[in-house]
Amino acid sequence: MVVPQKVLIFGGSGGVGSSLARMLHAEGASLFVAGRNTPKLESLAEELGCRYGCVDASDPDAVDAMADQANEILGGLDGVANCVGSLLLKPAHLTSTADWNSTLFTNLSSAFGCVRSAGRIMRQTGGSVVLVSSAAARVGLTNHEAIAAAKAGVEGLTRSAAATYARYGIRLNAVAPGLTKTPLTRGLLSSELAEKASIAMHPLGRLGEPQDVASAIAWLLNPKQRWITGQVIGVDGGLADLRSKA
Repeated sequence: MVVPQKVLIFGGSGGVGSSLARMLHAEGASLFVAGRNTPKLESLAEELGCRYGCVDASDPDAVDAMADQANEILGGLDGVANCVGSLLLKPAHLTSTADWNSTLFTNLSSAFGCVRSAGRIMRQTGGSVVLVSSAAARVGLTNHEAIAAAKAGVEGLTRSAAATYARYGIRLNAVAPGLTKTPLTRGLLSSELAEKASIAMHPLGRLGEPQDVASAIAWLLNPKQRWITGQVIGVDGGLADLRSKA
């Protein structure tokens, strides 16, 4: 397997981001992992022998600065993945302005910052950028208004940026997971009843694991996928597109 040699991962301390880092490290990639959880980043960096930086990825200017740092340390960038995200399950009438802003900043502004940084840094060399959407952007799910809107924005950003930066050899794609077992979703799965109900929504009969999503991101980062751009790939156990029960 050919992998990008110099990869920046935002959200590297999360379930999907850390799984992605381990996958790429096993294939010989040079990594820079960024996120907000300093102890987890330190532990991951020590485990993999890579560099790390602490950043609030909801601030595109902070993302720019971190990308510049990673670019300098790694001697270039040919892959950027944004695994930053949040989960808010509230109907619109119970969603405060603070909730709305936080959801947009965490999910959409972080993605925009990654695209802006990659577009600036990788125009001479080309490369791959992978963002994370959600099945909730593709199918109507109860109480997902804010997160669905933010992730739908990520998908629009992916397609527009793919068109803009194709001339520079920069590929922009996204993955759209279903419910995945990470620290972020632990509260949703706190009871056996809730977990069974969530599993029942996915035609493949199970919830996602971080490795399921990470492997799709790694595949899109792979230079072998040089003919793929502007795509949103569902990694959701069939949640968004299939109805397997009568």
